Amino acid sequence: MPKKHLLFLCSRNKLRSPTAEAIFANHPGVEADSAGLNPDAEVPLSEEQIEWADIILVMEKIHRTRLNRKFKSALAGKRIAVLNIPDNYPFMDPALITLLKTRCAPYLP
Repeated sequence: MPKKHLLFLCSRNKLRSPTAEAIFANHPGVEADSAGLNPDAEVPLSEEQIEWADIILVMEKIHRTRLNRKFKSALAGKRIAVLNIPDNYPFMDPALITLLKTRCAPYLP
């Protein structure tokens, strides 16, 4: 069975989305990737990543707005979900990991 491709997005791809990518990298039936929407992101979002993704999981509503504004033509038919996780956590923070596992559960195979 093909793996479900989850793409996690935040602003700078430094804390939340790389944490999500790390914790779901070895989840059964999942391939995970992450990127940022800011020009100074560690990994700036590309159209190739959007094309690859089955589900795009953004951390905040503002990320969905910016995603739609910048990549509207590439998003046709893509499922986008807002996780509502604020930028209050360090990388791999146990509270962030718990929140990600809870909020992402509905999107996992």
